Amino acid sequence: MIEDILKKHLGELTAIRHDLHAHPEMLFQEERTAAIVASELTRLGFQVATGIAKTGVVGTLTNGTSNRTIGIRADMDALPIHETTNLPYASKYPGKMHACGHDGHTTMLLGLARYLAETKRFNGTVHLIFQPSEEDEGGALRMIEDGLFKRFPCDAVYALHNYPGEPEGQILVKPGPITAAVDIVGITIHGVGGHGAIPQSSVDPIVAASSLVVALQTIVSRNVPPLEPAVITVGAFNSGSMATVIPAEAKLLVGVRTCNKETRELVLGRIRELATAHAKSFGCSAELKIGDGSWSYPAGANTAKEAALVREVALEMGQDPAKVDLKGSYMFSEDFAYMQELVPSAYFCVGAGPGPMLHDPAYNFNDALLVKGPAIWARIVEKALPQA
Repeated sequence: MIEDILKKHLGELTAIRHDLHAHPEMLFQEERTAAIVASELTRLGFQVATGIAKTGVVGTLTNGTSNRTIGIRADMDALPIHETTNLPYASKYPGKMHACGHDGHTTMLLGLARYLAETKRFNGTVHLIFQPSEEDEGGALRMIEDGLFKRFPCDAVYALHNYPGEPEGQILVKPGPITAAVDIVGITIHGVGGHGAIPQSSVDPIVAASSLVVALQTIVSRNVPPLEPAVITVGAFNSGSMATVIPAEAKLLVGVRTCNKETRELVLGRIRELATAHAKSFGCSAELKIGDGSWSYPAGANTAKEAALVREVALEMGQDPAKVDLKGSYMFSEDFAYMQELVPSAYFCVGAGPGPMLHDPAYNFNDALLVKGPAIWARIVEKALPQA
């Protein structure tokens, strides 16, 4: 049984995961992580390519005579969050932690590498793609621009994410739209600074920006069709430094999540209109940056064949189809969507059991998935590249 083979490696895989967790790396700086991945893949007999988008790694293993190829991607990067778990293997770097489980995703793919090297129960070529900088700056796009699919062509590509709150090992998948587009909008409201005791001589950008924060909440409720998912989050509001001074400007950072092109254009257009109008109504001006000095990810969509293969694996594992079949798109975003624009694909989630949610400073990856995750991957590989 696949799980029995993987259980033999659980101790070593757990040690790797804990080591990665203790040494989080971000934003194309995943040099230590990449070195560990490359060393392990080389030891297992994979052909290894490094330095793709600076720190990306691809391990390739071919077996049999088939020309079929698939790619399986794991993200490697951490987040700028200060860890509060107090675990023995907690982050050694203040202000950085693996709060999204990418240490676990990387280790699960290394678990699959061990299984494939040991069993070789597939016919074709498997590319294991270890990607930097998923959380910011689009590592997937950078790997593509660096020749990922030209150097390592794939007939299909797959990725997963752990998901706290869902039963441990539960697969959740659907064809079609699967993850939201994300746009980070920077808004600067320009006013006229001055003394807090003489407000009539100033133009207060904080008041204008505060009014805009409230107005932005009406876009989803009054402009977007009720059955179309969209989320607008004002995640940062920065202005001033003293209680007695009216500052010259106020800055907002706004996160926008939508699931199709039409809604995306509608929401971004309304943000631009409201920011300009609200600033003007208070005697201020607004400067917006959308995709200029900030970043955006497209919406992700699963192709029917690849999503059906993942679903079939879940059902063969005895999972309830009513739980497997995801009812709607995830509203989080993924730069895996860039890969999905080019190659038939499936992105899905695997339940991580109870615990703090992703991006929580108390989050910790569930090590039980170091067997269950690679076992899912192994079944996908063997089903996508069946032996004669």
